[in-house]
Amino acid sequence: MLDGLTLDQLRVLVAVAETGSFRAAARRIRRVQSAVSHAIASLEAQLGVQLFDRAGRRPTMTPEGRALLADARAVLLRMDTMRARARGLGDGVELGLSLVVDTLFPIQVVAHALDAMHRTYPSVAVRLRAAPLGEPLVALREERCTLAITVGEEFREPEIQLEALSPVAFVAVVAAGHPLAGQPGPLLPSALAEHLQIVLEDASARSADKDFGVLSPSTWRVAGQDIKHAMISEGLGWGRLPLWAVESELASGRLQRLDVAALGRHGRVDLEAYLAHRNDRPLGPAARVLRAALHARLHGSPADGAGAAPQAEMR
Repeated sequence: MLDGLTLDQLRVLVAVAETGSFRAAARRIRRVQSAVSHAIASLEAQLGVQLFDRAGRRPTMTPEGRALLADARAVLLRMDTMRARARGLGDGVELGLSLVVDTLFPIQVVAHALDAMHRTYPSVAVRLRAAPLGEPLVALREERCTLAITVGEEFREPEIQLEALSPVAFVAVVAAGHPLAGQPGPLLPSALAEHLQIVLEDASARSADKDFGVLSPSTWRVAGQDIKHAMISEGLGWGRLPLWAVESELASGRLQRLDVAALGRHGRVDLEAYLAHRNDRPLGPAARVLRAALHARLHGSPADGAGAAPQAEMR
């Protein structure tokens, strides 16, 4: 009966399939060859199918054996994952980690840090979402995420703890074919008044009555950084984008920087990025590994609370 199947039998099956013989499998799992042969024969009897053809010098898997081998590997993988998760629970490791990242922050940096966390705690499930402006902190306040990364100084709450990560360079840009392209600066707001500005809209209510860096009376408001980027690249208007997101287009000449004095020196401002979490929710082991990996990626060393050299821009 299938109820009598054991994990040991499945491990023996995988060992024989991977090593190509009962003898080699016995060496790998430190058993005598007769024990391996008995385990396979017992498994075949319980399953009611022949797993190996023993007619030749070396056993070869039957089609049925190859089909069931995939199932055996899947069962063993799930069991190993369950054991790892159980060990993690004993150590206080989180079951899952959710992260909301400001759209201005380079997601490649987050991916690198998550990879480091996954290698340390492979059983921790991850949910990742990008959101603009005040939404990361709103999600954190409403306990829809464990950690958030927010950019800028506008959004702060007393119950949220912020830790500086690194500056993000933010630049005013326009498509090469736009009328503003190539105009000498610094440009005054009056020079921008007749041109459409593409503005990111906050999905949360945190900045419903606020505008950040809006100089043109004519605006299009969009709900995502990718949409804003696409609109500007197509020449529909001008706007500000993170430097890391437009470096290749600036290098190729498809986009051009605008020297807008009202938006920072040569149209650039460096906004600080912060890692945020709730004061009443101390970071667990996986979150601490992620935090250290972010600092290591950005500064070349784990966070020590102070002294990390800031970056002028992130790629």
